[in-house]
Amino acid sequence: MAPRRKILIIDDERDIVKALTVRLQSKGYNTIVAFDGAQGIFMAHKEKPSLILLDIRMPAGDGFSVAEKLKESKRTNKIPIIFVTGSPERNAEERARELGVRYFIKKPYDPVELLDAVRRALEKKLPPGT
Repeated sequence: MAPRRKILIIDDERDIVKALTVRLQSKGYNTIVAFDGAQGIFMAHKEKPSLILLDIRMPAGDGFSVAEKLKESKRTNKIPIIFVTGSPERNAEERARELGVRYFIKKPYDPVELLDAVRRALEKKLPPGT
């Protein structure tokens, strides 16, 4: 049996975190949680997850600054990131793409769409040289 993939959820909304955790664990994923940007960066370095689900609007570092810091670090720059956010910013999706974020899912999210994005992000091999 394949090892369980570890997913880091970085979001300050505890209800969202709980729903994501239950949903992902029911599909066989291990989850770890951070409730703000600074804690998220720390946990990404400490736990080396297979994937990160990241909110944009949160305390101690918004999702964009967190994604930038993770992409700058050799230890975390290859971890795929999916934004799961209710951010009203008009250019948020464009900014996310510029940072190399794999998928951009708006809250309230469709659970099937989310799980499909998680599966595809974990399967997708990075192109050589990235």
